[in-house]
Amino acid sequence: MTNFDFIIIGSGMGGGALAYALRESGAKILLLERGGFLPSEPQNWQVDAIFKENRYKPAENWIDASDGSRFKPGVHYFVGGNTKVYGAALPRFRVEDFDAIEHEGGTAPAWPISYAELEPYYNIAEDLFFVHGRAGDDPSEPPRTRPYPQPEVPHEPYIAALIEKLRAQGLHPYPLPMSVDLRPGGRCIRCKTCDGFPCKVHAKGDAEICLLRPALARGNIELWTNAKARRIRTDASGKRASAVDVERDGETLSVSADRIVVSCGAVNSAVLLLRSANSQHPDGLGNSSGLLGRNYMMHNNTALTAVAPFKVNPTVFQKTMAVNDFYFGDADFKWPMGNIQALGKLQAGMLSAAKPYLPKPLLTAMAKRSMDWWVMSEDLPDRENRILLGPGGEIRVQWKPNNRVAHQQLIRRAIRMMRRAGYRLVFTETLGIETNSHQCGTARFGHDPADSVLDPFCRSHDVENLYVLDSSFFPSSTAMNPALTICAQALRVGDHLQEKAPLQSELPL
Repeated sequence: MTNFDFIIIGSGMGGGALAYALRESGAKILLLERGGFLPSEPQNWQVDAIFKENRYKPAENWIDASDGSRFKPGVHYFVGGNTKVYGAALPRFRVEDFDAIEHEGGTAPAWPISYAELEPYYNIAEDLFFVHGRAGDDPSEPPRTRPYPQPEVPHEPYIAALIEKLRAQGLHPYPLPMSVDLRPGGRCIRCKTCDGFPCKVHAKGDAEICLLRPALARGNIELWTNAKARRIRTDASGKRASAVDVERDGETLSVSADRIVVSCGAVNSAVLLLRSANSQHPDGLGNSSGLLGRNYMMHNNTALTAVAPFKVNPTVFQKTMAVNDFYFGDADFKWPMGNIQALGKLQAGMLSAAKPYLPKPLLTAMAKRSMDWWVMSEDLPDRENRILLGPGGEIRVQWKPNNRVAHQQLIRRAIRMMRRAGYRLVFTETLGIETNSHQCGTARFGHDPADSVLDPFCRSHDVENLYVLDSSFFPSSTAMNPALTICAQALRVGDHLQEKAPLQSELPL
């Protein structure tokens, strides 16, 4: 049996950031990825390959526990994880997101760490991902000790004109923080195939490009691809994780480590730990609280398409702005509502994949004239929203949406915003259980072992050398994209594991 100092299971944002943080530690590290490298090929930028053929999604289905139906989840198993196809938006959470917040539909609990504790690591994460942005326009934005490392992504003329129309309504559209390589000499060509597509020219800041490549170059990290972790074993006491059973190249082998880090994504991390139950941990590894797999969250998501019938939208790179005027409510609705952010430019093939019963010429005409948005509200933690293992080991998702009143209020404001801007036709589609790219919450962190699975450094309360580092640790989902916060916490935990003093923010908080 081969022994390592660390085994990191999963190479996405959490596992990748920890590998990067430990790259100069001298530790012997094994990084396990159940998939391989995503190939650079023409299909990377083909609409049908992505949205109709699901070329890069795994050949697996999860089960909706409410009715037994099967669905194809929004997950991708590659080196770099889901960041290989994400939309590259990397916002920080708001200061208030770390405190308990009352919503119309319930309470978002406080985090065991503050924004100030994470702020220095947000700075590092933004540097690593060459985040383009500009502070000062977003009314809800948190304070910063550094400017964005790169200037905001420039708006194309059509978007700049729309921004002025929104400002005339008293709104405050702001540049969406984006990780696309528009640095001097950078690789980004500002194409239509960014949001939801792999980047053929490696211009998107993803975990492979920004974290794993520099980490692997140090020589102390061994990467195993096509290596699926099946089970984590413990010693006889159950207090220490001792080994990981790995399925690789048709055989199962066991590898041991002094510390084991699970970074498989909120659903698959919970599944692995539930599957690792033993006599000392009969309900799942590290599950004395009974909360493992519970409090699953994935945001309330609605796609909004606004169409100006007599005006073509020639924009190529559309995802450059967002609106947060309603994030914490407004004069007519005192509860938080959420975030409205531009999507990558809609193309006809995307619509036809989702609406195959509509004539393609109609969909093409709509796509040419549309402005496209993602409307996102907080999904509140609920013990009964959970991940379960079926009798055959299949993944079962029990999820009932909540906080829908606030989400409907946000949709109404987004519709009104666009109609006032001159868009006569506005279509919305609220997404369901399959839209889980922002999954989180299945192993929440906290101070109290009775009310959390992990401590504030993402170590299991029950298993002293077991960590979970992905969005599983989130106590709440907020209403912002989660990736930058995963990275920042992983960098913070990396310092902790090396017994470095945590970085201190210079904010006057």
